[in-house]
Amino acid sequence: MSRIVSVWLPHLAIERLKRERAAQGGASISDDRPFALVGSEARGLLLTAVNARCASDGLLPGLSLADARAICPHLSTAPAAPDKDAEALLALARWSSRYSPSLNVDGEDGLWLDITGVAHLFGGEQALLEDLAARLARLGLTTRLGLAETLSGAHALARFAKASSRIVPDDKIASALAPLPVEALRLDPDVVLLLRRLGLKRIGQLYDLPRASLERRFHSREAAEAVLLRLDQALGRRNEKRAPLLPAPDFAARLSFAEPLITHDGVIAGLEHLAGELCRTLARAGEGARRMILWAARSDSSAAAIEAGLSAPSRTPTHLVRLLKDKVETIDMGFGVDLMALAALATEPLRSEQTSLTGTAEKATPEVLIDSLVNRLGTSAVRRLFPRASHIPELAHVSRDAFAGLPAWTDDAATKPPRPLLLLARPEPLQVIAEIPEGPPARFTWRRLRRRVVKAEGPERIAPEWWRVLTGSTYSPLPPCGGASGKHPLRPRDYYRLEDEDGCRYWVFREGLYQDSDGEPPCWFLHGVFA
Repeated sequence: MSRIVSVWLPHLAIERLKRERAAQGGASISDDRPFALVGSEARGLLLTAVNARCASDGLLPGLSLADARAICPHLSTAPAAPDKDAEALLALARWSSRYSPSLNVDGEDGLWLDITGVAHLFGGEQALLEDLAARLARLGLTTRLGLAETLSGAHALARFAKASSRIVPDDKIASALAPLPVEALRLDPDVVLLLRRLGLKRIGQLYDLPRASLERRFHSREAAEAVLLRLDQALGRRNEKRAPLLPAPDFAARLSFAEPLITHDGVIAGLEHLAGELCRTLARAGEGARRMILWAARSDSSAAAIEAGLSAPSRTPTHLVRLLKDKVETIDMGFGVDLMALAALATEPLRSEQTSLTGTAEKATPEVLIDSLVNRLGTSAVRRLFPRASHIPELAHVSRDAFAGLPAWTDDAATKPPRPLLLLARPEPLQVIAEIPEGPPARFTWRRLRRRVVKAEGPERIAPEWWRVLTGSTYSPLPPCGGASGKHPLRPRDYYRLEDEDGCRYWVFREGLYQDSDGEPPCWFLHGVFA
């Protein structure tokens, strides 16, 4: 069965403001004087949160500010800041991931944590709750905790049980919830009011009540269904959806410290340990990391995270450490780091390879260089060329992010004649003298220099893509040459590999044929240079 912890923070808004003022050196909030937060609602200015002194004087959230001042003339107030309260609760949820990777906020003043299978790491469920309560108390937060097999059950225990910390063993949830008021089921106020009018004040009174009679007592079927749904969720008869704050990665390593780390060197040492553990997990699964995150939790409930990406899957610890090591210096150590986690957010299959006889040498690959450049300069600063399904040379590749995966289609270079290593961004026109009209050049002029051809191979004919011919579209326009107007439609190309008397090799093509009916003469261009 699941084991869920519900954390209720009844005075979160006021205690967050206390911490904020203490950090900024502002006026302190005394617990001995009535204090409340005020928010602007449709009905005017209302109290949104009150301290214990206010509650003892009869002031409760929802009371208008005018009525509150009439009851308590010495009431001190401050504007409510729900956005800051939500941010603080979210930060607290991230900090609480030291206890469980599966957790989230619960309403505006609580958290839930799924500790199934992890309590033994803290010495048991009781020890875990004591540690959690003690840490939150050091942060100046008042807490009430409940632990049960269902989220609704734990939620009810945290907010309505007499003890500030209550643990319910498996299969005992029904008896634990029986004495609690029906408000603990998280029902709408109108439904709660109707239940009380029917004499149903405790959850246990709903257990043996025939469901058909319950539906008849309500004015609407939806209200009766809401009661039954909440009751079944609390007792574990129906599943309740729980959406974790972040999906738990399949590959992660965690490391906690008895005393907080206060130097970056300590974090790097912890990173090296985590990288080794993570890579062993990846190796067992035959996977390699493509994107990583290092998460560091500070003892003051804040956290920091740094990420790194890889152009190809890897599970080499030294390589993963190198990518994150420079970014570790950017972490604000604060009051010290007491928990670290390294996770592979994205992985790809990676077969095992032996890189050395001793297994200690790291294999030098282009991906190692790419990863280092990208993580130092940024993703947008490093680009790679990827093949694209086109026979037209200038369209046969595309520039993409260095971390983009290879497409499913790849060109088989073995079936094509050799291509030059240097391809011009735009073909440049040539002046050519050929022995026969349809033959290779005997001489050509490029960039005002005349070259005599001693060897020629070809032609390799590349026809225009048929769908472009049908639609009348074109590629990037070629520069004008000779007597051509440059307005002719797409024409076939005949490519030749030439070598001049100095040993230089060129890749040239003739666009168009002499027997073309469009009236435009063929044009010669240089498209690339061989090494």
